[in-house]
Amino acid sequence: MSDVGAFIRFVRELYGQREGAIALHAPTMGQREKAWVNQAIDSTFVSSVGAFVTEFEQRIAAFVGARHAVATVNGTAALHVALRVAGVQPGDLVLTQALTFVATCNAITYCGAEPVFVDVEAPTLGMDPEALAAWLADHAVLAAGQCVERQSGRVIRACVPMHTLGHPARVDAIAQLCGRWGLALIEDAAEALGSYRAGRHVGTFGRLGAFSFNGNKVITTGGGGAVVTDDEALARWARHLTTTAKRVHPWLFDHDEVGYNYRMPNLNAAFGIAQWERLPALLSSKRQVADAYRQWADRHGWCFVQEPSDTRSNYWLNAFCLPDLQARDAFLQATNAAGVMTRPLWTPMHRLPIYQRCRRGDLPVTEKLSDTVVNVPSSALTQGDE
Repeated sequence: MSDVGAFIRFVRELYGQREGAIALHAPTMGQREKAWVNQAIDSTFVSSVGAFVTEFEQRIAAFVGARHAVATVNGTAALHVALRVAGVQPGDLVLTQALTFVATCNAITYCGAEPVFVDVEAPTLGMDPEALAAWLADHAVLAAGQCVERQSGRVIRACVPMHTLGHPARVDAIAQLCGRWGLALIEDAAEALGSYRAGRHVGTFGRLGAFSFNGNKVITTGGGGAVVTDDEALARWARHLTTTAKRVHPWLFDHDEVGYNYRMPNLNAAFGIAQWERLPALLSSKRQVADAYRQWADRHGWCFVQEPSDTRSNYWLNAFCLPDLQARDAFLQATNAAGVMTRPLWTPMHRLPIYQRCRRGDLPVTEKLSDTVVNVPSSALTQGDE
């Protein structure tokens, strides 16, 4: 691609940085975060109990429109506990997509279950409802009120679509299929804070949703995640499990099941509250970045990955679709050599040795996107408040 040099110059102009490395996605922070963290330090509650954790959970729930939120140490933990409370058991099958970060499949595996891969679609980069419907029609049957694999008789317990790069999948159509087949819908919304389909925040279409607040997300707690749900019983169980399944008592250590030390520390939550105050400005700034890339793509005849119809994406990571694998690798080589960080999408899960033996449908779109899509610098333009 002869105009890669022009692209590199454009990115440097966009971020006002003529020299040095430009990160793929850097956090925005400043005095506000220091002030909130100092409050947590002064309170002496810096671990997994404290008022800031509660406030952080309340802010998450209110923002996405869920009744309950449970803050966790990271997005993988959130997804793991969401699967647990949704009833995923050892030996179950869980439908998901191969075009995802490995944490999606790892969380399924932590439950002793096995991922099953269905294809994605190009407009959303997320699970294709038609591919999901076809796999179920070919391989599943309803028996005694459960969805089971016809050949093995194994229970197909849940479906986990992922909102790739913050672009909402057609989760409304997926939810209808899950209802028809008796599957628990758990949304991997790790990358999608601030993304909506038909005016509804993603992560709230299923029984549960999982978010991430890792250092490279739209807002961060350093490391952190959250489970959201409208089901009070599931939220209560998730909170119990993530607090080592310890029963409330003034002094006794009484644990009634195998739980996890997954609660978000109060110190991280304090940092996150300061980040919540920045969220509207960050989302607005990220749309400015996306608009700039879109306009550049129009002028140069490149294919920019835009938000799907009837959605509003947070544009967590902006992306271009290049002609082929050779063009992709040449672009990655040139940009990274010039100090402009770019990345491909993840290696599809069925190409990893740890998951290559998992069941799967045909995955032509997954493989095409993996070979041609690149992520480009997507940090917000807004600065900290030092």
